[in-house]
Amino acid sequence: MGICGTAMGATAAALRQRGFTVTGSDENVYPPMSTFLEEKGVSIFPGYRPENLPADADLIVIGNAIKRGNPEVEEVLNRKLFYRSLPETLKEFFLRGRHNLVVTGTHGKTTTTSLLTWILECAGLQPSYLIGGIPKNLGQGACLRDSKHFVIEGDEYDTAFFDKRSKFVHYLPELVIVNNIEFDHADIFNDIGEIKLAFRRLLNIVPGNGMVLLNSDDPNCVEIGKTCPAPIVGVGFSENAADRIEDAQWDGAGSRFKLFGTEFRLRLSGNFNVRNAAMAASAARFYGVPLPVIQEAVATFEGVKRRQEVRGEKHGVKVIDDFGHHPTAIRETLAGLRRQYAGSRLWAIFEPRSNTTRRAVFQHELPAAFASADGVILAKVAKLEQIPEDDRLHPDQVVAEIAATGKPAFYEPDVEQIIARVKGLVREGDIVVVFSNGGFENIHTRLLAAL
Repeated sequence: MGICGTAMGATAAALRQRGFTVTGSDENVYPPMSTFLEEKGVSIFPGYRPENLPADADLIVIGNAIKRGNPEVEEVLNRKLFYRSLPETLKEFFLRGRHNLVVTGTHGKTTTTSLLTWILECAGLQPSYLIGGIPKNLGQGACLRDSKHFVIEGDEYDTAFFDKRSKFVHYLPELVIVNNIEFDHADIFNDIGEIKLAFRRLLNIVPGNGMVLLNSDDPNCVEIGKTCPAPIVGVGFSENAADRIEDAQWDGAGSRFKLFGTEFRLRLSGNFNVRNAAMAASAARFYGVPLPVIQEAVATFEGVKRRQEVRGEKHGVKVIDDFGHHPTAIRETLAGLRRQYAGSRLWAIFEPRSNTTRRAVFQHELPAAFASADGVILAKVAKLEQIPEDDRLHPDQVVAEIAATGKPAFYEPDVEQIIARVKGLVREGDIVVVFSNGGFENIHTRLLAAL
């Protein structure tokens, strides 16, 4: 149920390859996932109906987005069928008995998981992987094969409507990367203490012959590591890091830094990406990948779609797409782009779309997040009607705070108005970066066409 999600679709196809008959349903059935599944011999039903459930089904896999009241859920419960969440299904069919490398943290999970997978791929280990994005080097976000190694992006979000634990506690981790820990997912966590508890539970199941790589620059990471029963290695810029990053530098071509006394080059820029790369390199080293192989893989890593992805350039104006939706991610991305495009004016467009940024949680943090931009445009809050009135973000107030610093800042509730505003502001040599974790009405293509 919910078969057209990236992880769900990959799992369905992998189960089909193992000889199971697999069917599924989803509200949104469209290519490329629908055609991918059809090619694998998986039948898909558009919409949710009780009759979609086979009478002799051995297992019903229920996706994270499926809620009580769904007609298929009600049928499963009424008929007392055997059901599991997707993380549980992965655990039982694909993760048990493997070397599972679980990449976690508030920021940088997708980039770090992608780079770590690419390193293991370059080392000839042919890892299975499940990533919440599309790495450019790999061309797909999921590949489940008979490999000793499984690299998986570990989300702290809840598992299913019937299991409110974080997804990552199901992943049988041998190695865990904790990139950073901040408050997020305000729809399921009340405070940072609850988030730290979720990470402690994850670290508590890492075996004694496994490894935990913690961001030694992050106080929250250091704190949760104090009670961890597994071996820990700190990775970061601080002096107390066992795997310390040194001599980090940035230019128009990306970054370079030293780790293990060896110089690495990376096409991405900014402190966050350098630390992501150091985490991936440290994890690969734990599995015996030679340093020259790690160096080459890091140097040839092309990044992830929608992570500082250049979507095009018209009349000297470059449009960049980024998935950033948390103040820290926005701040660090803009700081990295400022270094990479020194001398260019940097315009930021932000759509408050995540369950946290649609709320007033970061009302006063958001203005400071745009400090490195030369100008800011905020879009309307997505699906505002779903948020209680007292909890809503006020984008006009965010804009007013930014404008009070003397920086051009605008609130434009309509995409056409945003495009018109940008056209009137930009000139040759400018950079426009669009922050959204959704489709944003195809603004990137429309903006390039308008330019």
